[in-house]
Parts: sequence; C-alpha cells; structure tokens
Amino acid sequence: MPTTLSQSDLPGLDLIHRGKVRDVYALPGNRLLMVATDRLSAFDVVLPDPIPGKGEMLTQISNFWFGKTGHILPNHLTGDDLASVLPAGVDPALYEKRAVVTKRLKPVPVEAIARGYLIGSGWKDYQATGALCGITLPPGLRQAEKLPEPIFTPSTKAAVGDHDENVSFDAVVAAVGVELANAVRQATLDIYRFAAAYAAERGIIVADTKLEFGTDENGVLHVMDEMLTPDSSRFWPAEGYEVGISPPSYDKQFVRDYLERIGWNKQPPAPKVPADVIQGTADKYAEALDKLAGLRLS
Repeated sequence: MPTTLSQSDLPGLDLIHRGKVRDVYALPGNRLLMVATDRLSAFDVVLPDPIPGKGEMLTQISNFWFGKTGHILPNHLTGDDLASVLPAGVDPALYEKRAVVTKRLKPVPVEAIARGYLIGSGWKDYQATGALCGITLPPGLRQAEKLPEPIFTPSTKAAVGDHDENVSFDAVVAAVGVELANAVRQATLDIYRFAAAYAAERGIIVADTKLEFGTDENGVLHVMDEMLTPDSSRFWPAEGYEVGISPPSYDKQFVRDYLERIGWNKQPPAPKVPADVIQGTADKYAEALDKLAGLRLS
C-alpha cells in the first residue's frame, strides 16, 4: 500500500515554503529538497482529506517526464541521493518516492499553460468573448474541441488560498522581459507538443498542462517543480472522447466534478471529501502513471 503523508516533518532542515501540495526545504550547495505530500487542492483551495500515495505518484510521473524532455530543456533535478540529505532518524522509506533534491533556481513569476483543447476556464472565456486569454479563436468551436494549434495562455502565480488569473502575453513580457517571455512560451509549447504526441500513442489526450520555470545563476532556463502530472494537466482517455461534452479524465477533475455537484462556493474552508471520491481519485492517478510511464506503486 502507498504511504500517506499530509505534511512533511524534517527536523533540522529549513522549511522555506509549504505550498498547496509541496513542502520545500533549503539544502547546502544552493539546492532544495522538494517533498510532494498527499494534499489535494481544487479551485486553489487545499482540501481537508489527503489522497493516499498521491505525492509518490506525482513525483514518479514528474521524474519520468523530466527524463523524457531533457532534450528540449534542462530541469531542476540534481540526481543527488535523497538519503544523504534527510535528517538522522527520519525513515527514508516515507520519502524515497515522493521527494527529490533539486537545484535552487530563480522562479519565473508566471504559470506557463499550454492548451490544445477548449475546456475548463478556456471554454468559459471563449463562450463569453470568442477568445482565450486575448487570443482570438475561430467561431463555432465546441466544448472539448481540439484547437487548430496549441496556444500559450499564461496566468499569474497565486498565493495559497488565492486564485490564479489569466493574463496576456504582453503582461508576461512586462513582468519578465521579452527574451525570457519568448523563451518560456516556446519551451511550454515544445514540451506540450512532445508530451501530447507521446501520450497519444498510449491512448491518452493531454488537453492542457501547466508548467513552471526558473533560471539558474547563469540565466539558463529550466523547467521545475512538477511536470505533466494529473495535478497540473488534463488527461483524457482517447477512447470515448467526443466533442461537445466535458470528457472523463485521469486527473483531479474527478474531485472538481464532485465539488461542483454539491454546490461548494470554492472558498475556504473546503468540504470533506467522501471515501469513494478519494479512492476514485487515487485510482485515476495510478492509471495515468501506469498508462503513461508504465509505473505502478506497490
């Protein structure tokens, strides 16, 4: 059975950030220890119930994609041995599948989103304006329809409890400069196209994905944090996909749909989640990990 960890406890290490899912600690040598917990957020609010094994699955699938996309862009992994940085007395088995040692990069302050299909907030935006993040789209597109070309639709990076907001590419340029903005847009679309093609061969549609980037001391762009996970992406089974409806998915949309059904106002505190929804979510994460990466957690 997968281990469950709602919050990491690593005495002696300097906790510098506790996010919606990840706990991040400072390490010597300009490095970080990044721990993926089993916390689940939906609509930018952390839910009270963890998903057993979720952090392990997120880490394993991120590591898989980091390895697959190294030819496109460097990533934050150092390859350093995890056990060598854990405090004495901490059971390495609790962390070995959910934690990684990374470079300490300077984050690019934008959520880099690639969309290949019209769904979620993008569908709502299109219905209202005929555009998505200011990008005009052809008329007459339907829900879940494939876009003519993948598009880059950035958003702000929200603090815990706040909501990300879509912004224009010009806003990204204003925030980080034209050279870095162009590099982030190009890397986001290149990674999305590669991953979408890879997943398609395995019966999965990557509808959209969110990436995070940082620069090293030499200004070299890296992809970081997580990559093409069920938390940061919409994965749809190709079998049964049809335009005009919101497709079933391998991601936390399962939980979002439940929360929409019960009429939650999307403000904290979040409601408790029934055991069957928790298990169903864990099953969907595990299926995505198996189909995409051929990995199963024991």
